[in-house]
Amino acid sequence: MPDYKIKSIYLLQGILSEAALKKIRFAKGCHVFVSEGRPTLEAGHTVTRVLLKCGIIPTVISDNMAGFLFFKGLVKEVVLACHHADNKGALCDIGALILAVLAHKHKIPLKLLPARHRIRFLGDPKAVLSFEGKRIAPQGAQGYVPLVEWVGSKYLKRK
Repeated sequence: MPDYKIKSIYLLQGILSEAALKKIRFAKGCHVFVSEGRPTLEAGHTVTRVLLKCGIIPTVISDNMAGFLFFKGLVKEVVLACHHADNKGALCDIGALILAVLAHKHKIPLKLLPARHRIRFLGDPKAVLSFEGKRIAPQGAQGYVPLVEWVGSKYLKRK
């Protein structure tokens, strides 16, 4: 395992547009972590493909591993996929709020970049009840799959 403490670490979340990803000026020798984007895993697949095309080898993490990276002091910058932003906050892909709160608490720079266009704001409830075709929740359980969430301006500003 590489020594991440001496490197610049970027944490990417959401389905960023290809054009937005190509605008990021990654530091030489940096490490890029990409949240997988459950339940569909679309974020991990999409963002990873673009980064590989750009010559960057990302590390895909489970969405809940981000907290561990902050705890270890490894995250140097957070990039969120954003659909709309104003002075009250930003509409981002689901999972953005927890990363914004963590970035705010740890005083880590946070950047909003354009998300790939999203047509729906709620996903198929069945998507969260199974993982790659295998059911993980008992019959009778219901699923709730929001695809976007609001991140208040409090978590987007740095003091």
